[in-house]
Amino acid sequence: MAFVQFSEVSLAFGARDILKNATIYLAAGTRAALAGPNGAGKSTLMKILAGQMQPDSGERAITRGARVSYLPQTGGAPESLLAGESTVFDEAEHAYAFAVGLLDRQEELGRLLEASTADDGSTARLVEEHSAIHEAIEGCGYYRRRDRIREVLQGLGFRETDLDRPLREFSGGWQMRVALAKVLLENPDIMLLDEPTNYLDLEARSWLEDYLASYSGGVLLVSHDRYFLDVTVREVYELWNGKLSRYPGTYSAYERRRAEELEAVFVAWERQQEEVARLEDFIRRFRYQATKASLVQSRVKQLDKIVPIEIPEGMKKIHFSFPPAPRCGTTVIRLEELGKAYGANRVLSGLNLEIERGMKVALVGPNGAGKSTLMRILAGVDREYQGGFRLGSSVELAYFAQDTAEAMGQGAVAGEATVEETAEALCPTDLLPKIRNLLGAFLFRGDDIHKPIRVLSGGERSRLALLILLLKPSNLLVLDEPTNHLDLTSKDVLLEALKAYQGTVLFVSHDRLFIEELATRVLELDAPKPARWYVGDYRYFLEKKASLEADVLAYGDAGGRGAAANSREVARPLPGAEAQHPVSYEEEKARKARLRKLQRREEEILARLETIGAQKNACGHEMGLSVNYSDGVRMRKLQSSLDELEKEAEVLNAEWEAIATELSSE
Repeated sequence: MAFVQFSEVSLAFGARDILKNATIYLAAGTRAALAGPNGAGKSTLMKILAGQMQPDSGERAITRGARVSYLPQTGGAPESLLAGESTVFDEAEHAYAFAVGLLDRQEELGRLLEASTADDGSTARLVEEHSAIHEAIEGCGYYRRRDRIREVLQGLGFRETDLDRPLREFSGGWQMRVALAKVLLENPDIMLLDEPTNYLDLEARSWLEDYLASYSGGVLLVSHDRYFLDVTVREVYELWNGKLSRYPGTYSAYERRRAEELEAVFVAWERQQEEVARLEDFIRRFRYQATKASLVQSRVKQLDKIVPIEIPEGMKKIHFSFPPAPRCGTTVIRLEELGKAYGANRVLSGLNLEIERGMKVALVGPNGAGKSTLMRILAGVDREYQGGFRLGSSVELAYFAQDTAEAMGQGAVAGEATVEETAEALCPTDLLPKIRNLLGAFLFRGDDIHKPIRVLSGGERSRLALLILLLKPSNLLVLDEPTNHLDLTSKDVLLEALKAYQGTVLFVSHDRLFIEELATRVLELDAPKPARWYVGDYRYFLEKKASLEADVLAYGDAGGRGAAANSREVARPLPGAEAQHPVSYEEEKARKARLRKLQRREEEILARLETIGAQKNACGHEMGLSVNYSDGVRMRKLQSSLDELEKEAEVLNAEWEAIATELSSE
């Protein structure tokens, strides 16, 4: 079984410890997330695991011949390819470069075997290596690569007609999809994925979830998408203040447990702050009184002995609320036969709809369905369209797009003004005392607030643009992917503020949980099919959509029930609780008893999985020690123990997943 083991790894940048005696074990079947506040060093750890950086100390053990593939947050295709006519398909095919090397070696071995006349161990070794290479080439799917490349690229959102287009014609986000496709096509033993969902829409994310579910190797990933993490991982490694800790279970289970631990940390931190303030106040008051000199010195020593409790900025609780939304009419937007085409490609057609005050409307649909186009039309950015629309009385629209300069609409982008100065200049007076906390919520922490706007990256400008937009009083927010470039903590801050916002929100997001928590209505665009309007939240949309698709299969689309819902018709919400049969006291009592039993078993499984994880780490550590390399008996014993632990963990994980599914359905 292929594995990668790092033991007691440490790395420091200057006086700051990024990693302190970190240990991590990745093997076939591993499904792990790497969590931690922004700037904790997650990407640095990924680069060390990938062999792109060397730690200051620690031991690294990797199975002979094991392949590790790494997807960084950014990178895309090499400049040499982008400058030429290399196509999307050509770049994806580079994933099989290692197989080409194996084929060359296989041919060389064939020649050696033909020339070999010796009937000794050397010929047997050549035959064995030749056979191993043949199996490796077959296993990686090299001879079926063309079909496989198409399958992966189309799963990630590329159309058949895109595959032969030059890669340079695509945006950075689409180039990153090609980079992800290459990692998947390499089919390595271990995949290290740093923000793989950053540039994926909901359909591509769902495809990637299914792909990883059937992938036999090990995965360690960083993501800011809770839903993706919950359906993908079975353990979480958290990097915090240089320490790497392991938590068995889903990402949500990790968050619940971590919240309890952090609450205790916050309490201890607050008590320490009170103690420090008390000591400093005493020293300040009596510093110059000779009669108190010994007492002052005693307090100074006490102060020096206090080891500060450190709480990273990303872990601090931040709350944000919008300025009150100005009052407007009941109807906020009225669409009247609205249409839009790009040449022969029609993305919007005959759209009729009324959006009322207070609605939180999610626009969903595949890439190219017209979601961003509709937003640009409503914001007045795109004025070339058919039909029309009207904004309601006293509607004040605020628009956020990924084009940061347009979204900000401020000349400061090209100037010397700093992040803090720009935010302060555009911040309402009553929010000025909170401006640094708000900047922190949008990942501008420490010295970041003093950066000039002109040196900010695209992601940083996008975050600042979003914050500035949200600080302005408005009653209609049109937000195109506002969660891009935000970490989980920042998403929580934004979501909490948007849920409490009294105005109307029209938004696109590729974060499923964000949509589930915020949307009260869903507008599905899927040109050339008619748009569909769902009077309900995102869960209702998924249920209704599945029902409509089932009707299409049963009755056909033409004139059948599957064609019933269009842009002029409103899907009705699901029946309420009043339609359900009453539950007796005894039935409810039995149900609660069963739930308690399941919860106890879940706790037992998680505790055992944590113990197994520690035992696996210990085995991996032993296997990584150079003293054991030459001891074949010891290595076989350790490998046997590791295999037994893996089998037990697999059985427990299956039981735990069944219990978690049952609990979540209650």
